[in-house]
Parts: sequence; structure tokens; C-alpha cells
Amino acid sequence: MEIITSLQNAKVKQWVRYQMKKHRDQDGVFLAEGEHLVGEAQKAGILKEVMVADSLKTQLSVPVTQVTEEILKKISSTQSGASIIGLCEFPKKKNPGYNRWLICDDIQDPGNLGTIIRTALSFGFDAIALSSGCADVYNEKTLRSSQGAVFHLPVIRKNLMEVIFDLKKQGVKVLASTLQEATPLSKLSVDVPLAVILGNEGQGIHSELIDRSDFRVKIEMDGFESLNVAVAAGIFCYTWRK
Repeated sequence: MEIITSLQNAKVKQWVRYQMKKHRDQDGVFLAEGEHLVGEAQKAGILKEVMVADSLKTQLSVPVTQVTEEILKKISSTQSGASIIGLCEFPKKKNPGYNRWLICDDIQDPGNLGTIIRTALSFGFDAIALSSGCADVYNEKTLRSSQGAVFHLPVIRKNLMEVIFDLKKQGVKVLASTLQEATPLSKLSVDVPLAVILGNEGQGIHSELIDRSDFRVKIEMDGFESLNVAVAAGIFCYTWRK
């Protein structure tokens, strides 16, 4: 087992850089913090190596480097820190099914995005498509909110007009979650295969995407016009759960 005690160590400096998206994208790796995320990364076969506190005992099938608490705090993106941090490679792209999709249009809050990914996996959705304006999937807050679901569900970042075109070629019906000229969810009779478009927290869905949808749907409620986007995603995913 390698042991590192210096903050000036080259590996430590490199891992600190992975707090930034540009370095993650450049090297195709990201950091998973905490035992749960590291465990999920190992299950998904994307864990490359870990750094652990000198007091933590772990049984992993990857190289383990023992470091000081000070080093872990330096590498960690959270204030509380973590006793184990894993270096992971981006999951390999998979060919998803076409029964259930979520399409995320500029979801900017990492917590919302992570919760949406976790919810989609929990209810048997096949994939999630993200616009270029969505939060980074490998942001620490996104990973933590997803609880590692992002390691197991295909997440595709692509022009959403192209995504909708491709889905329609596969016979998928596309629903836009909007308040404008929309059918209440309880009165909408649509079955799989389908995809639901979720919009930006403040601006909703871009008009060109709404125009390309087959149906407009809204969730009925009293007192407020709209829901948090992750809550709305949960309702849609439960409605069309596997």
C-alpha cells in the first residue's frame, strides 16, 4: 500500500484538480467521495483507485493509497470531508432501451439533476438525455444527490432536438411538461414507449422543444402553479414506472 503524507505530492495535486470540470473532462475521470459512492462505483466497474484515511480499513479490488486527514480534506469538495475518495473513469456508453426516457432541458441545480437521475433509475427508466446547459453529471453535488445512480443509468448529453428526432424514429411519444395548453396528467392516456421533457427551474422548456413534442402535460395542483422539477420528475416516473 502506498502512503502519502505531503500535500505537495504530485498525485494529491492531480486529484485536487479533478474538483474542476475541465480537468475531469480532459482526463475522463472524476472523484467519488464517501463509502457509499465508492462502493457503487466499484459495483459499476468504474473505480480505478482510492485514497483512504490512515484509520480506515477497506477491502477493495483496486490500488489503495493511505493518506492523512489533511490530504483528504484538501481533495474533498465537501466541508465535512470524507474518509475515502475514489478515482473513477467515466462510465462507458451503453445502448439504452426506448421504453422510458427523461429529457432534461437546462436543469441547472446539481441537486435537482442528481435527484432526477436517482428517481429515473428507481422507477425503471431507460435513459436520461441532457442539454448542454444542464449541470455537470460529475459535479460532487450531483453525484451525492444521485446516490451513485448515475453509474448505472445511461446519461446522454446531446442536442435535444436531435434526441427527440431519434426517439420519434423509434416510435417514442414525446411529452412536454408545461402549463401552456396542456392536458392534466390524470386525463392523459399515453402509454410507453414515451419520453418526458423537463424544463429549466426558472424558464421552463424551450419553445422549440415544446413544438416538437407530441403531447403537453401538466400536473394538477392547488395553491401553486408549478412544482420543483425533481418532484415533478418523481411524479412522472412513478406514473410510468416499469
